[in-house]
Amino acid sequence: MKKLFILALALISLAANAVEKDGFSYKFEIEGIANDTVYLANYFGGKLYYNDTAVVDGSGKFEFVGNETKPGGIYAVILPDRKTFFEVVVTEPTFSAKTKSTNPEENITFKGSKENAAFYEYKNFLVENRKTGMKLQEKLKASTDDKEKEGINTELKEINNNVSKFQNDFFEKYDGLFIAKVMKAAVDPVVPEDIKANDSLAYVYYKAHYFDNVDMKDDRMLRSPILHNKIDYFLTKLTPQIPDSICSSAMHMTNLTNDDSEIFKYIVQYTTTTYEKSKVMGMDAVFVCMAKNYYLNDKAYWMDSTKLADVKERYEVLKNLTVGTYSDNITLMDTAGKWQSLYDVESEFTVLFFWDPNCGHCKKEVPKLKKFYAENKDKGVEVFAVCTDFETPDWKKFVKEKNLDFINVSDNPEVNKNAWKYIQSGETTLSSLNFRDYWDIFSTPQYYLLDKDKKIIAKRLNADQLEDFIQQKRAQQAK
Repeated sequence: MKKLFILALALISLAANAVEKDGFSYKFEIEGIANDTVYLANYFGGKLYYNDTAVVDGSGKFEFVGNETKPGGIYAVILPDRKTFFEVVVTEPTFSAKTKSTNPEENITFKGSKENAAFYEYKNFLVENRKTGMKLQEKLKASTDDKEKEGINTELKEINNNVSKFQNDFFEKYDGLFIAKVMKAAVDPVVPEDIKANDSLAYVYYKAHYFDNVDMKDDRMLRSPILHNKIDYFLTKLTPQIPDSICSSAMHMTNLTNDDSEIFKYIVQYTTTTYEKSKVMGMDAVFVCMAKNYYLNDKAYWMDSTKLADVKERYEVLKNLTVGTYSDNITLMDTAGKWQSLYDVESEFTVLFFWDPNCGHCKKEVPKLKKFYAENKDKGVEVFAVCTDFETPDWKKFVKEKNLDFINVSDNPEVNKNAWKYIQSGETTLSSLNFRDYWDIFSTPQYYLLDKDKKIIAKRLNADQLEDFIQQKRAQQAK
């Protein structure tokens, strides 16, 4: 019995499928169910989504039928308990099948479906060999006799050879069937013997040939449990988790597809949303790269102008705030009414701190920052704190009462009221007064760590992490 978890749709509009004019009819007879409802679900991006329903009569018979052809792929027939299901290939307009409600995949037979007959030929062979292999593995684990172990390992090797031969024969025998294409896609590339011992060469070869067995131009592959896993593994395991490398891998994959295909769309959306939601520092650079190369480059054919405008707006903010980008200057007044410029701070490291004296988290964070500053101000570290509150009395009072001796600035009401005068005189800049938008300050506190050239080297930190990160940075620079 298989357990099924139907998950909520993660990427809206991804499941929209092209519809053809011809109809379909899939008839089933299942011993052990009667007078109930069954469901048809399709894979999409590694998950199953409800697709259709049918009513079971008193003899266990039911039919999924419609006037429009269902998009090809691997589907699941879900029994009334919503836990037990069996898979079928949907590429043909009609077929029928019989099975039992207990262990349906072990008992199923098909009529009128070359695809499904081949599918279960493949499945049954692998299941039997897997069972044999598991028994041998258990026997090997329990054995204490070297000669017996050698014999077991020989048997295991023979099973692997048999499986490989069966797969190759299967792909040749059923060349042209969709199921052969799906099963072939699950086979990983084989690294040549002459470079296996060299980890670096083996990795380069494996990654370069990872999609050799995958037809990236056939959108039906998305409606199988294979392609999503391949895409995810390529992005998260085979690709160094560095924004430029991730973006490059996404481009490699989309280059294998058609620009107007569902697979192209899926790769772009999956990569963008996966790393946009990442809590790992610096991964917003993936969004910036994907936005620039796809969404703002007239390649996101599925998005309307309103949504594209939202993406562009977000891109315009984040492109200036990614790790490795030189920060913009901030020139604002301190508590004494003196102009202070971020660019005038001469320090190996500058902590740019956005906060609000009435923010609960800020009140907990400021004492930690004060302690950090006291311990590091003579070690090449300066703090440039920007108050985000539009009113200044609470800010000035807090700074004085807590004796905050690092640089504290704010765009006080008087400056905002006479903004154009101060901008024209060169005492401040428009981006300085619009720092909330420029620096994406939607909540407080927020930290940015800058190097001596005011390049962003870290973000999304807290006071407790600052010292360790600076020490790591110094250690890297010393190498």
